Amino acid sequence: MSGDEKPTRAVAPPRGESRPIYLDNHATTRVDPRVVEAMLPWMLEDYGNAASAHAFGQAARRAVETAREHLAALVGAQPEEIVFTSGATESNHLALLGIAQVAPPNRRHLVISAVEHRATLDPARRLARQGWRVTQVPPDRLGRIAPEAVAEAIGPDTALVSILAANNEVGTLAPLEPIAAVCRTRGVPFHTDAVQWIGHLPFDLGQTGADLVSLSAHKFHGPKGIGALVARRVRRCDDQGPPPRLAPLFEGGGQERGLRAGTAPVPLIVGLGEAARLALTEGLAQAPTIRALRDRLHDRIRRGLDNQGVLLNGDPDPANRLPHNLHLSFEGIEGEGLLTRLNGVAVSAGAACSTTSAAPSHVLKAMGVEERLIRAGLRFGLSRFTTEEEIDRAADEVVRVVLSLRNG
Repeated sequence: MSGDEKPTRAVAPPRGESRPIYLDNHATTRVDPRVVEAMLPWMLEDYGNAASAHAFGQAARRAVETAREHLAALVGAQPEEIVFTSGATESNHLALLGIAQVAPPNRRHLVISAVEHRATLDPARRLARQGWRVTQVPPDRLGRIAPEAVAEAIGPDTALVSILAANNEVGTLAPLEPIAAVCRTRGVPFHTDAVQWIGHLPFDLGQTGADLVSLSAHKFHGPKGIGALVARRVRRCDDQGPPPRLAPLFEGGGQERGLRAGTAPVPLIVGLGEAARLALTEGLAQAPTIRALRDRLHDRIRRGLDNQGVLLNGDPDPANRLPHNLHLSFEGIEGEGLLTRLNGVAVSAGAACSTTSAAPSHVLKAMGVEERLIRAGLRFGLSRFTTEEEIDRAADEVVRVVLSLRNG
C-alpha cells in the first residue's frame, strides 16, 4: 500500500426499517463487495480456461495460483496442499470416501464425533452401509470432544479420525492439537471440518497437526460454490509420518493434483482467494469486536428477561467458543412459536441443512440438553458487518417475543 492510499474496510449495505437484521451467519455470509469486484473481470474480460495454453488461459491460471497462495497463507499451508472443491460438503466426502477407497481390507473403521455436520455424518453412514465400522465419540455437556475419548475409540483397524473443529450450532471449539497428537501417535490420519473456524480465528495446519482440513468460502464472506480440502503433503515434524493417500471422487482431467477433476471455476476461486486475503489482513483482527457485540446481545437479552430462564448452550469460556456464535434456550416457551414470531430478525434454530426436519437437533441432544429446551433454542451468528444498533434491535425483539409467549 502506498503512502497516499487509505486502508479499505468492509461496508455494510444500507438498511431500511423493513429489511430484516441478518444474524444467521453460520448458515452463510454476505459476500464482501471487494470480493465481488475481484471476481468480475474473470467473468467479463479474462474468461479463459485455466488449462488452456493461450494468453487468456495462462492469465486465468496465474489468478488461480494467486488465490491458492492467499488461501494457503490463511491456513498455514503450502500452496500445493490446497485442493479446490465446490465447498466443505465435497471436501468432507473427498476426505472420508477418498481415504476409504485406498484403505486396506484390515482398516475399515472410521471415528467421528456425535456432533458432526451432516456433510460428515452422511458419508460416514454410507461407509457403514458398505460394511465399515463407524464409532461416534460423544461430547460432554458443553459440546467438547475429549482427546482421551478419541484415543479410546481408535483401534488397530482405524483408517481415519474426523472431528469437527468448531461446532456449527453451539460454537464450541474442539481441542484439535491434542486430538491430532493422539492420531499421530496411533498412526491414523486426522481430518477436521473447519468450515466455521477458518476466517474467524487463526488456523495453522502445521500447529494443529491435522492431515486434512475442509473449508468453504461462503462462511467468511466469499462466494457460494467454492471451497477447499487442505491435504497435507509436506512433513512438518519428525513424528508426523507420511501424508495420507486419497483417491478422487471422480476423474476426467487430472486437475487439482488429480484429486478433483473438472474445469477450474476461476471467478469463484479468485473470490475465495480474495476472501482469504481479507480474512487474514482484516477479519481475524475483528474477532474481539465481534465477540464484544455477541456478549452485548447476550447481556441485553438476559437483562430484558431479568436473568430468568435464559440458558447458554455451548462452552461459556470465550477461549473455547467461536467469537460470532451465541446459542440460547429459553425456559417456559414452545420453540416453534419463538422462531416464527420474531419480526425482522433472521436467525435459526440450528444447522441450515436440518431446518426442514422436525427432529430436535442431534448436536444438542448428544450434549444432553432436554428436548423442551432444544425446541426453545435460537442460534445467533454475527459477522464483521453486524452493527451495534442491529444487536440492540434484535435483542429487544427477542425479549418482546419471549415475554409474549411466557405470558401467553
